[in-house]
This record gives sequence, structure tokens and C-alpha cells, in this order.
Amino acid sequence: MKFLKLAAVGAALLTASTLAQAGTTFDNVKKKGFVQCGVSTGVTGFSIADSKGQWQGLDIDMCRAIAATMFNDATKFKVSPLTSQQRFTALQSGEIDVLTRNTTQTLTRDTTQGMLGAGVNYYDSQGVIVRKDLNIKSAKELNGATICVQPGTTTELNLADWFRANKIEFKPVVIEKLDEVLRAFQSGRCDAFTTDKSGLAGSRTTFEHPDNYVILPEEFSKEPLGPMVRQGDEQWFNVVRWSLFALVEAEEYGITSKNVDEMLKSTNPNVQRILGVTPGMGKNLGVDEKWAYNIVKQVGNYGESFDRNLGDASVMKLPRGLNQQWNKGGIMYAWPIR
Repeated sequence: MKFLKLAAVGAALLTASTLAQAGTTFDNVKKKGFVQCGVSTGVTGFSIADSKGQWQGLDIDMCRAIAATMFNDATKFKVSPLTSQQRFTALQSGEIDVLTRNTTQTLTRDTTQGMLGAGVNYYDSQGVIVRKDLNIKSAKELNGATICVQPGTTTELNLADWFRANKIEFKPVVIEKLDEVLRAFQSGRCDAFTTDKSGLAGSRTTFEHPDNYVILPEEFSKEPLGPMVRQGDEQWFNVVRWSLFALVEAEEYGITSKNVDEMLKSTNPNVQRILGVTPGMGKNLGVDEKWAYNIVKQVGNYGESFDRNLGDASVMKLPRGLNQQWNKGGIMYAWPIR
């Protein structure tokens, strides 16, 4: 019994120590002068380096928004490209400050893995892609097929669940690195490849003959993707969450990177609070009152980010769908900045 009590005390002290360490993120970020973001190793539209080594994508813009909030400068960030298996360890260990890599937010990740989802910046679903010459119109025709999938992901679990629920047999080909998965799929090592549908669309743009591949209509799951932080650090959690909400709120009120200076003259009290004309919101977060103004001025609003990375102005050409504003047929909805 004495041993059990000592063990309990030790566990409590360890937990307290871990939380105390986690709670220093805001101060540590300020001290070092940049935000360290964990991103995917290369997913078109979300986080990918161009020919000059400059990172871009929806998740990179999320990182830039956090930097703008913290430093009034969206360039004060660094990225750590991470595989699906590396990402959580990197966040838990403090190697990164925030995980802006396209990551599904789930109950397990929000509880037992020491992390917290800070909001959704892309509502997705899991699907499967096949070669067009297989003449397959539905995933239900994949009985006995070999399917490439990355380990340590909800994708792997959802795949097994969907095929089991539909009483279909399949053979998984588990490969960690995305570039190796894509090579295996294109070489015919597997009949199909599964991941989030946005990831499938992005990967297809990199294929030598994109039109030779088709994404099947089935949706295996809900995939709410968004940034994650460590538990026990409310101030940092709020910075990340409200940086995301500022992107979304700005679009709702028609504030863009092009008109943001003119919008400073707006008489709309919501716009005045968002842009810091009416003070208080920045103080509540522990940052400059112009934090959201800096996000919009330097990064743009959510719609601008979506359009250049995933929408009509990008190679992806994805429709807004669920990621349209809530008052325009989608479910993208931010809490009010007030």
C-alpha cells in the first residue's frame, strides 16, 4: 500500500511537472523569436516547399497566422517536416510548438495522448484512388485488393473499419513515407491508395499522367483537420485557436488583405473588435491589439488562403464544399471575437 501511495505521488508530481513545462510555450516562443510548426513532409495545397525552398499551403498559412499574432510578423516561423508517426512525439517532446500538419482531431488524441485540437481549418473525408484502367466505379468492388496506407494514422484504422463493415477483404501495404507510398501505388505494387480526399487530389497533381487515376465516390470517414497543441498550456492554446478564428471571422465580415486598411474605418462593432480599433481582445490574449489586423494584412483571410492553396487559383481546383462559410452553405464557423 505504501508503495502504491508513493507511486501515486510520483505520478502526480510527474504530471504537474509536465503541465508546468507545457505551460511555458507562450513565453518560450516569445523568447526565441519564432514559432516552430510541425508540418507534413509534402502535401500539395497544405504544406509543400517550392523550387526555392519556400513553404506554402493552407497549414503553412496557419503557422504564419500564429507568427503574426505573436510577433506582428508572419515570417517569424520555422517548419519541421514530420511523418505521420513522428508528429505526435515531436509535439509531446517540445520539439515543435504547434502541430499545423493536416491532422485529424479525435477523442483519443484530445485526451490520452496529451494534446488538444485548437479548431478545424479543413473539413475532409477519407477516400481511395485507383488507376482508371481497372474500370472500378466503387470501393465496394475492391474485394481482395492490395491497398497502400500510411501507419500510425486514423486512415489505417478507418480503412479496416470500412472494409470490415462492408464485409470486404483487402490486403494492406503499409508504408510510412508518403513519397514511397506514391511510388508503390504508381508502380502497381498496390491496387489502390487511401488517405484524406484532399491528399488524394493533391498527390494526383504530381503524377505523370493525372487523368489516368480516379478518386472513388465513397467517403470512409469524417476527417476534421486542424492545429494541435500540448495540454496544460491555456494561453498558447488560445493564441493558436483564436489565430484560426481570426482568419475565418475576417472572411465572414468581408475583411481581406487588400481592403483591411480601409476596413479600419468601418463602423461595424464586430469589425472594430477584430481589427483592434476597439481595444481589449489583444490584451486578453497577451498580444498586440492589432494581432488580427496583422494576420489579415500579411496572410489574408481564410477564403484567400483556401483559394490560393486549394481553390480556383491553385492546381488543386477543389470546391469549398463544407469549408465554405456557414452562411453560404458550408460549416466553417468561428466563435465571435468579442
